[in-house]
Amino acid sequence: MTPHPALIAAHVAVVTGGASGIGFAAARAFAELGLKVVIADHDGEALKAAGQVLATLAGHDNVLAQQVDVARREEVAALQEAVLARFGRVHVLMNNAGIQRESSIFGSDPVWRDTLAINLGGVVNGTQLFGPGMVAHGEPAVIINTGSKQGITTPPGNPAYNVAKAGVKVFTEALQHELRNTPGCRVSAHLLIPGFVFTPLTARGRIEKPDGAWTPEQTVDFMLERVAAGDFYILCPDGETSRATDEKRMEWAMGDIIENRPPLSRWHEGYGEAFKRFVAGA
Repeated sequence: MTPHPALIAAHVAVVTGGASGIGFAAARAFAELGLKVVIADHDGEALKAAGQVLATLAGHDNVLAQQVDVARREEVAALQEAVLARFGRVHVLMNNAGIQRESSIFGSDPVWRDTLAINLGGVVNGTQLFGPGMVAHGEPAVIINTGSKQGITTPPGNPAYNVAKAGVKVFTEALQHELRNTPGCRVSAHLLIPGFVFTPLTARGRIEKPDGAWTPEQTVDFMLERVAAGDFYILCPDGETSRATDEKRMEWAMGDIIENRPPLSRWHEGYGEAFKRFVAGA
């Protein structure tokens, strides 16, 4: 499949959370396509190592690695200034930085504050600061925001993360609506919805990749394929869950509203068997 026209040699890609996991896999894929690559991350040591790897692929002059806390708008603004000074314009923006800390409804304020500020606020900051320039330069461009299936089906267990990722979904939908209704705009937005991916964020002490998990590279390969195809919702399967199963879970979640069931009825003792029958097609 022909790559998206934004993903061509000499164009510029910016990836937040780019020092590891999906972000680094994406940055590496962009470099291999011949793009100039900017990675931003809060982890200085990982950032340095990732930057060195990318430099071997794209050349030192075509790589910029900058330590950034995406929750701090002034740091994202400084990143934007550095990118424009170095490369002139941006064609690919991947707002990918995120954290996944344990949370509860009545849990600690710092966990909620940080999760919302980084996972959602970082997407807003990156889009608002880089987006207008991407529209203005008039060349094909893409903004890819990393969401989560947890932001759609919102399973119990980590509400702060779910709320943030649900916000990313809604924000990115509104962004794409704005872009497609802007005269002359050649920027498109896409929501990356990873499946079970083995990354430092999800490893939780495990060293070996679980059999059912995808690698970051598999996820990025799928993402690039679906961006080229024009998909907005890039819903990734994995080794445990097929797209058909994901669709059933999402359909059931929306059905809570339509059928006036209790929220999160999939995990409600009165609806568990009905959900199983629904997924099985019975």
